[in-house]
Amino acid sequence: MATPFEVSDATFEKDVLQAAQPTLVDFWAEWCKPCKMIGPAVEALAEECDGRLRVVKLNVDANPDTPRDLHVMSIPTLLLFKNGVEVTRIIGYRPKEALLEALLPHVEPLDTPPSV
Repeated sequence: MATPFEVSDATFEKDVLQAAQPTLVDFWAEWCKPCKMIGPAVEALAEECDGRLRVVKLNVDANPDTPRDLHVMSIPTLLLFKNGVEVTRIIGYRPKEALLEALLPHVEPLDTPPSV
């Protein structure tokens, strides 16, 4: 069972930009109610797309440099990186189905085995 894991300013390049798989970054903060609302959908994506999509979380309060560098102006913001390049940006709360619709064009189809 895949679950999102925390990344930081210090680990962002290695864990996200150099990742072999597409990587979804959830920019969030503890005080953010919409972040808490989208959390279960992000966790479900991590599980449903395991092997095709990595899901990570970055706390903007503890790690201000990366959001600043990427021009993340509000949270929740989800950024999908593929081969070290941002390919999709989702700002604000969205239900899981809408998240999947935005992300699936950038990951392997769910009905094919994951690449090794």
